[in-house]
Amino acid sequence: MTYKNIFAGLMAAMLLVSCSSDCTCEGGYEVPAPEDVVMYQVNPRVFAPEKSFNAVAEHLDSIKALGTNVVWFMPIYPVGQIKTVNSPYCISDYKGVNPEFGTLEEFKNVVASCHDRGMSVIIDWVANHTSWDNWWIEEHPEWYTHENGEIVPPIKDWADVADLNFDNPEMRLAMIDAMKFWAVEVGVDGFRCDAADFVPFDFWKQCCDSLRAIPDHKLLLLAEGKRKDHFDAGFEMNYAWDYLEAVRRVFNPKRGPYVPASHLFEADAEEYAGIPEGCVKLRFTTNHDESDKMSPISEFGGEKASMAAFVASTYLHGGALVYGSQEVGYPGRINFFKYVPVDWQNCQHLNQEYTRLLDLYNNIPAIRKGEIAAYPDEHILAFQKSDENDSILVLVNVRHEDYPLTLPAEWAGKECTDLMTGAKTVLGESVMLAPYEYMILK
Repeated sequence: MTYKNIFAGLMAAMLLVSCSSDCTCEGGYEVPAPEDVVMYQVNPRVFAPEKSFNAVAEHLDSIKALGTNVVWFMPIYPVGQIKTVNSPYCISDYKGVNPEFGTLEEFKNVVASCHDRGMSVIIDWVANHTSWDNWWIEEHPEWYTHENGEIVPPIKDWADVADLNFDNPEMRLAMIDAMKFWAVEVGVDGFRCDAADFVPFDFWKQCCDSLRAIPDHKLLLLAEGKRKDHFDAGFEMNYAWDYLEAVRRVFNPKRGPYVPASHLFEADAEEYAGIPEGCVKLRFTTNHDESDKMSPISEFGGEKASMAAFVASTYLHGGALVYGSQEVGYPGRINFFKYVPVDWQNCQHLNQEYTRLLDLYNNIPAIRKGEIAAYPDEHILAFQKSDENDSILVLVNVRHEDYPLTLPAEWAGKECTDLMTGAKTVLGESVMLAPYEYMILK
């Protein structure tokens, strides 16, 4: 597959573009159903060293063009200064705005601009802990966890933050009140709840029920965790951490014992076992925590491998996330505790490839939520996604060598369209895939 062909496919894709039923055009928007979410994570510190909200606003057309319908902002609140490491997850005021990024009015303008483009906005929420100079500590020390009479961090390595006490009912109500402020007064469309596995189920149930009771305000609630009781509490999405690890092991045998491509079907089934209908695992190849360690290009072994891993992560069961910077192939680590400049004009061929993949994802419902037919193989991740309108065959070579695949009987000998290039082809009995090559056939 050449990037020239990908560009040609992008041009052909214009014929497929249509407006999703969950996305309102002509000056409005609607929060998408979880199974239709294409999320873009905004780390303000890669957009500008200051006034980041305004810098993000300048990129909204590009973010929308990628295929985004939900924009997730990492924490936008003032950062604590006591014991600080400058982490945005160390919050000194739940209703405040970090002056490094701009003002509340500027953030409201960004939210409105996202809405004008048909994109919903969710913001990070850190319920587990606050900074040591959050005003809650001075006025309500009983809202925090104490040991031997002293407030303590959640875990030893998180020394910059103080642990909240969820046995205190007043603290719970203050937390929920602050969340309602952002929904009602600022107009955000939901929350990505940080470290959700550390917070007790009964608080999340109380919180989700209270937020859902806000009149005429549909919300998207994402838990950063993998506990299945998050869905019972009221979240619609949580994290596919186990699937990410499975993708890593399949693509990079150096991470542990050799794992066949078919292992991803087992990992997918295990993650979705017992999850309520309509709820979704968010799948990704990177995010702010992972990018702090390495880029997806270095993680998976090059650009082609990173894109093959993205297809393997996103197309099998939906729940798409792009971390702002991966679409332009940022080559190194991004430490989100500080400003890291990104060249947004870099690697436009990768941007086009992500855009094409997400265009197909948005405009062919079978790819997002069709029935899965798995074709287990050692080296090729092969599966069909189908609904009443379409059958799509996805093939991903997860290795750095050429490998053949004997095609399933229902596809052998059929005339198909390669959806990445727009080219017609008649399949034989088998197909040979180059290293990390993928094919999406209709």
